[in-house]
Amino acid sequence: MGRLHARVYSETERANLVGVYDANPDKAEAVAAEFGCAALPSLGAALEVAKAVTIAVPTNIHLATAEPFLRKRVACLIEKPLAKDVAEARRIVELAREHGAVVQVGHIERFNPAVRAMERLDIRPRFIEVVRVSPLTFRSIDVGVVLDMMIHDIDIVLRLAASRVERIDSIGVSVIGAGPAGEPVEDICNARIVFENGCVANLTASRLALRTERRMRVFSTEAYVSIDYQKKYGVVARRSGNLEAIRSAVARIRSGEVQDLSGLNFADLVNIEELEIDDTEPLRAEIDAFLDAVGGNASPAASAEDGLAAVELATRIVASIAPRTLTGLREDSVH
Repeated sequence: MGRLHARVYSETERANLVGVYDANPDKAEAVAAEFGCAALPSLGAALEVAKAVTIAVPTNIHLATAEPFLRKRVACLIEKPLAKDVAEARRIVELAREHGAVVQVGHIERFNPAVRAMERLDIRPRFIEVVRVSPLTFRSIDVGVVLDMMIHDIDIVLRLAASRVERIDSIGVSVIGAGPAGEPVEDICNARIVFENGCVANLTASRLALRTERRMRVFSTEAYVSIDYQKKYGVVARRSGNLEAIRSAVARIRSGEVQDLSGLNFADLVNIEELEIDDTEPLRAEIDAFLDAVGGNASPAASAEDGLAAVELATRIVASIAPRTLTGLREDSVH
């Protein structure tokens, strides 16, 4: 991700890419040569020259990496998740507030063209269904699938529901995932989240699927929206313009006017519109939003507080997974 960020910074006229740092000097040299900047010898060197930074390091060192920059009021775009746990995420929020530093979290799905098009509809969801599954990439298997993959959708769902969480029911399965101490971590998880305003979200994530699927479906009284994250595509069926046609068909059936129901296709009765999608690269849109915040022209698109909220909910989802379901042990086999 660091290399991708460096590419976008090097291509925009809104920023001057002064340098990159990596714990592996060879990687830093290669990226610096590719994008025409300096390979910095240390984080301290970055601290001396940078007015804004992207932090794209392993999650468990987000806090340690960000802290010196935040203390010097250097704006930070920190990759998702904000931190490895709630305590460290909260500390980043505190440092940003204490020193008046800009923090944006790299929840890049906010900038997916399909998500941006859906948000322009300004719908109030009652039920949200999300599926994010993919084959194993052999990366991040020391972190559970909730913080690794579901975190994208947690951020979007929190934004759509716009309410406090009332209840969580989740189940997870660990097949190969193992944490730093060898403890099982979930490779598959399903979470049902009930919000105080009545909205319900059902999220499924798996990194052991045979194919990739990344979809969200949003149901509301005003419209039904379905988006495909991967294809950057979506459709909407609105209540207005469809309700009368469906009611008319029902009336014809009840009156006996329509005898053969095989001639009626519900899909043919519904007017489906494609969402108006722009072709802006999500990472470019994310960095543009970050630069807007750095320049004081806008608030961070995904603030440190937003990042903390996502980590808090992810932590609650993982905590609600019963240990016996995670390991596959039957309750009566545990002694």
